[in-house]
Amino acid sequence: MTPQSRALPVILTRPAAQGDRFAADLRAHFGEAVEVILSPLIAPVFPAVALPEGDFHAMILTSETGAQAAARLPGVPRRAWCVGDRTAAAARALGFDAQSAAGDADALVAAVLAAGESGPLIHLRGRDSRGEVAARLTAQGVPTAEVIVYAQVAQPLTGAAQAVLRGHDPVIVPLFSPRTAQLFAATQPAAPLFIAALSPAVLAGLGDLPCQMVTVADRPEAAALVQALVPLIAVARA
Repeated sequence: MTPQSRALPVILTRPAAQGDRFAADLRAHFGEAVEVILSPLIAPVFPAVALPEGDFHAMILTSETGAQAAARLPGVPRRAWCVGDRTAAAARALGFDAQSAAGDADALVAAVLAAGESGPLIHLRGRDSRGEVAARLTAQGVPTAEVIVYAQVAQPLTGAAQAVLRGHDPVIVPLFSPRTAQLFAATQPAAPLFIAALSPAVLAGLGDLPCQMVTVADRPEAAALVQALVPLIAVARA
């Protein structure tokens, strides 16, 4: 095949459910220009959790996996403040009354404060979490507890992903979290890498990994990351 007609491998390192959905987005947008390779670098586990006592007015959710964990727990509030639209949609699908901050941790804290919440609230989060949401809300006068309700366990790259990353042809890699960026960099890929990061923090997770080209989404949303892939794919196919 000529470079222009060859499908470019795109390795998706998200957990399986989110990876499947983003793969569908990529196929809808890029069609036969890409060959999606699913290779989750993390997978969720849900340990037994005891929630602290208290009459919590609402919960804070900063991931779809957090919403899944909440649905497993008895006695959680039915009302949820969610970091973004995807998390809110996941929470609503599980029966919660969810409000989206449509952004990141900063937007979430701002939305809760703007709504005049008095608390107490409870943040159900993963073991690896950023943004210090509970501490920031508490410091602003909204008492917020936090409980670790899931962990993302590292997974090895699939054989298909390892094969293309050992090669000499361009490989496209969209990355959604600092942790998956760190895990990906640790695999020491040899192929020419074209990386799209969801945020500057995700990009920082790559450390000094050599890359041919890097883009960063202009907002922390899957749709924006798809757009960040456009120039990468154009250059990689040239």
